[in-house]
Amino acid sequence: MTIYNKNILGSTLLLSLLLMITACSTEEQPNMSEKDVATEWAHMTLFITQYTPSNSPTFASRAFGYTGLTMYESIVPGYKEYSTMNNQVTGLTMLPTIDTDKEYNWILSLNAGQSEILKNIYVQTSDENIQKIDSLEQVVYDQFKTGVAPETVKRSIEYGKSVAKVIFEWSKTDGGHRGYLYNFDKSMVHPDRPGAWKPPLFAQSFSHHPLHPHWGENRTFAPINKTIEDPQMIPYDTLPGSAYYQQFENVYLKDLELTQLEKEAAIWWGDDPDLSFTPPGHSYYFATLAVDGHDLSLIESTQVYAQVGMAVADAFINCWKWKYLFFTERPNTFIPKYIDEEWESFWPDPPFPSFPSGHAIQAAAAATILEHNFGKEFTFTDRAHEGRERDELKETDFVVRSFDTFWEAAQETADSRFYGGIHTQLDNEVGLEKGVEIAKNVYTLQWKNTNEK
Repeated sequence: MTIYNKNILGSTLLLSLLLMITACSTEEQPNMSEKDVATEWAHMTLFITQYTPSNSPTFASRAFGYTGLTMYESIVPGYKEYSTMNNQVTGLTMLPTIDTDKEYNWILSLNAGQSEILKNIYVQTSDENIQKIDSLEQVVYDQFKTGVAPETVKRSIEYGKSVAKVIFEWSKTDGGHRGYLYNFDKSMVHPDRPGAWKPPLFAQSFSHHPLHPHWGENRTFAPINKTIEDPQMIPYDTLPGSAYYQQFENVYLKDLELTQLEKEAAIWWGDDPDLSFTPPGHSYYFATLAVDGHDLSLIESTQVYAQVGMAVADAFINCWKWKYLFFTERPNTFIPKYIDEEWESFWPDPPFPSFPSGHAIQAAAAATILEHNFGKEFTFTDRAHEGRERDELKETDFVVRSFDTFWEAAQETADSRFYGGIHTQLDNEVGLEKGVEIAKNVYTLQWKNTNEK
């Protein structure tokens, strides 16, 4: 298996999107509501994420941050009760303003902005994918230009594109611009100490160099997320019965008694970027399920995408900072050396250090944002991998998941890495805890022009 190199067919969800776009290109195209426009662009973002080469969870999280923010900023001037993120998120100070004496069509602005930001953030995507982006833009344009004065159409499109262009130029200075060009740093000197991460033999990646070791230096969206206190790691100790030893022993013992349901969870949440829209994409997909499941206005929908995108992006920045600060080993190195030399994890190791869990931290960040917007109780079905072929090697099917709360899904995301044998419980617990903190720092920015936050 090679990671970060795509040559695959898509999931049922994303293939259905393409069928929708094809259908919408005919004279009998179905009408979309305003909210539909936001969700269809979210689906397109997921598609481009999955089908663009050399992607990674880190780079994808960044992309969701910028596309979500662009969606919101391309329409927020039309809603007086809502506040721009200009001068609120780190370093963003030059967003264009509107002429308040003139009319705008905010759907056309959003439509143009999403097309522009996607084609710039994913400049390396294929010509076919660019055509798909253009097709969706045309479908929305054809429907929503009807009855709108030509000068308003032109003004709205220009505004949406100008917002996207400013956000893209700003994105170039965050430290992650075109990060797919330097996924692995071959010049990095690995710490040589007991308990340090080592490239695994049983791995997702062809590379023996860790993924994006400098990603933690990137600019965060929420300023306060750059100064979060570092978590605490259990001191290294190979003595049986020690706290450190017990973390890995628990992984080993769980592997001996894995149920079929736990195996199903382990493969469902893998979200290997070679085969899916990545872990942060899974969170963006959940945002779409939530938006679809509620009667939201257009601005409310875009706020959800902006907050989820920014939260998962900041979660990955902090997670990667801590991964390379602690540079901790995974069970696949500790367990064979100190517990069982023939042991091998159920799921292959990803190409980066262990502590804390990236799956856990971003899932908790997304769940916290979604709970803040929709409340704790929300029953939904996750069909992200519906239709994928059975994993014959692991003798496990991809089974659709159902949840009654967003946090239930986040908890299973974290637990799945423990079931897979690639994370300790401490990795997951700290990831969940820090993900909540990061998300709160995003949703407590001033999103409304009132005292409400």
